[in-house]
Amino acid sequence: MSTASPPAGTQSSPAPTQEAPGAYRVMWISTISFTVMFAVWLMFGILGIPIQKELGLTDPELAWISAVAVLNGSLWRLPAGMLADRIGGRKMTIAMLAITAVPAYLVAHTRSYGMLLLLAFLVGFAGNLFTVGIAWNAAWFTRKRQGFALGLFGAGNIGASATKFIGPALITGTAGATYFGFVEGGWRIVPVIYSVLLIVLAIATWIIAPRNDRMPGASKPVGEMLAPLRHLRVWRFSLYYVAVFGAYVALSAWMPKYYVDNFDVPLQTAALLTASFIFPASLLRPVGGWISDKWGARKAMYLTFGVMLLTTGILMMPNGHLVIAHADGTQSEHLAWNLGLVPVATLVFLLGCAMGIGKAAVYKHIPEYYPDNVGSVGGLVGMLGGLGGFILPPLFAYTKVWTGFPTSTFFVLFVLIAICATWMHVTILRMHERESPGIARDIDDAGVLSTSSTRLSEVSS
Repeated sequence: MSTASPPAGTQSSPAPTQEAPGAYRVMWISTISFTVMFAVWLMFGILGIPIQKELGLTDPELAWISAVAVLNGSLWRLPAGMLADRIGGRKMTIAMLAITAVPAYLVAHTRSYGMLLLLAFLVGFAGNLFTVGIAWNAAWFTRKRQGFALGLFGAGNIGASATKFIGPALITGTAGATYFGFVEGGWRIVPVIYSVLLIVLAIATWIIAPRNDRMPGASKPVGEMLAPLRHLRVWRFSLYYVAVFGAYVALSAWMPKYYVDNFDVPLQTAALLTASFIFPASLLRPVGGWISDKWGARKAMYLTFGVMLLTTGILMMPNGHLVIAHADGTQSEHLAWNLGLVPVATLVFLLGCAMGIGKAAVYKHIPEYYPDNVGSVGGLVGMLGGLGGFILPPLFAYTKVWTGFPTSTFFVLFVLIAICATWMHVTILRMHERESPGIARDIDDAGVLSTSSTRLSEVSS
């Protein structure tokens, strides 16, 4: 049976039984493109600090710059995923790279908070490439290899660390300079560099990606593509993704400022510490896909939520001590608690490891349950997960203002993860009971019979 991809414009392609020629070209060019687009999407995590100083912004105003970028990077994930299934990931990727390059370049020339807010929103369109790449890779790989392929593509999240590495050095090294007569140095040079990279990648995708694309939804009615969204399961997956991806996006943007404000470290150090969270949260995504392929996505999710609850549970506790008032009027202090920079960075690193595995595990569920609707289901899950990244940064800022505790950031995450873990566990227990309703009754009956026999034996003796 031939595995060659069908000509462009034909009807929907069946799921491949083995990787077709061109599958790995799709995987690598989509991963590289997504990596750069993700860097553009979250560049305000580092650029926001010098921008805040230049424009005199408050913390909530700064949080909204990252938040609106994340918002627009989430709103279009559902239609983008559906379009990738319908017209092919190649066309969608080229178009999105070219479109995003324009506002990325214009960011370098903004002078006001209002204009920056608008351009940050437009730049955020970059985040929607995720569901395009998920649908594109799922169409080219067999189910046996989808976990790894989607995990490797998702490792493009590592782009969030790109600005953390190159940003501080570029900002410091080019401050006050002007290039080509119109490109200013400092923080303004970073979006210009990204805009050039996006155009280069659009051209590279046009050259490298297979011309005859796979389009599993080419002839499928829109209503049929949206039908799975009525299932509660899809919305449950979406909430999981808020916890493992939305929180990842939020922390990627929030942690540089968290380290600067609470540990008085320079921006470059804060950027490197944040990168120590981003790297495992991104690079372990292929590992999470492999674990999900080998042992199942549910076990991977139990591991993910367990580690996340443990780490955020420790990180959310504010520094302090117990004060005991004695009967004689004196006071004494006990159980002093103070998490230093190294323990915090270590726990955040472990939190990133768990998120990396969990992001792949969530998306492993989708082609298993909805093999013919990866674009629409993956689009909704990605959209709601991204919206979590929009909601959380302002929530971090406002809870800090309300409580006075910087560690309230991790309390917000702990509550979110606890809700997800509880819902997942209850759902799995109900599934077990539905699939094997007699087991519980048999165990109970056996226990009753055993207890009755013991009592009869005691009476007779």
